[in-house]
Amino acid sequence: MMNLNRLSYFAAVVDTGSFTRAAERLGITKAVVSQQVAQLEQDLQTSLLVRTTRRVQPTEAGRMLHARCVLILREAEQAVDELALTVAEPTGVLRVTAPNDYGVAAIVPVVTAFAVRYPGCRVELTLGDTTQDLADGRIDLAIRVGWLPDSSLLARRIGTFRQVLVAGQDLFDRVAEVRRPDDLAALPFIANLALRDPLAWTFVRGDSERQTVRLRASIAIDTTPGVLAAVLGGGGISVLPDYLVAGDLAAGWLHHVLPEWQLPSGGIFTVAPSARFRPRKVTAFVDMLLAAVRSTAREDGS
Repeated sequence: MMNLNRLSYFAAVVDTGSFTRAAERLGITKAVVSQQVAQLEQDLQTSLLVRTTRRVQPTEAGRMLHARCVLILREAEQAVDELALTVAEPTGVLRVTAPNDYGVAAIVPVVTAFAVRYPGCRVELTLGDTTQDLADGRIDLAIRVGWLPDSSLLARRIGTFRQVLVAGQDLFDRVAEVRRPDDLAALPFIANLALRDPLAWTFVRGDSERQTVRLRASIAIDTTPGVLAAVLGGGGISVLPDYLVAGDLAAGWLHHVLPEWQLPSGGIFTVAPSARFRPRKVTAFVDMLLAAVRSTAREDGS
């Protein structure tokens, strides 16, 4: 009978592209991983991996087996998760993805607190501005910020954020002369390429005034923290989320440009794959995240 543990070792090697990183993920030695994968190849009488000096890649047979392994291992995890629903403490591996900026500012503290409270559950947090596909079942929960398209995924709005037009200290004198959104064309603008349309902005003042401006980028950067760094460095003005700039505004490093004009607010969402049940590890994490978001909102007076 085949040792099914070898499938998890093999899948980890393919996922990480390395025996060393696979061993680190699994919490065992590289020698054990290498030995078990070699035994799996012997059991199947076929080569599953091509080993180079830089990376380990699957053969065609390896790719076919890996696709099946992902499904098999996920089904096994779900079976354990279903059983875990009958116990009080979350267990297993919780895989979460979040945008880089909001992840560092708000999700990492919750992950840290969650790991301390539930030592039987290990958290793998992936940060990045690329939206990951949840359909393959590798991610338990995604945190998304902004505006969600319609989909079959289960989304829950847990908070909101404001967009703020800001300038660094080097531009304070120039932005003091700005009176209306139309005046912004005279200032250098830093575009955030992570946004769908980073140059068009609609400002609203009161109930009747509305202006849409299209700005020309002097700098374009594909991550939100990168845009913030460029603004602080004097490269230009830009629109950034309030949770990212609140500290710098309070310290005087940034200036809120046109504060009487409002930009559209966005949402903060938890997004999960459609499933017949929600594992205890997911519900417990969402509960902690929601409590943290509400606490921050109360502190901000919103």
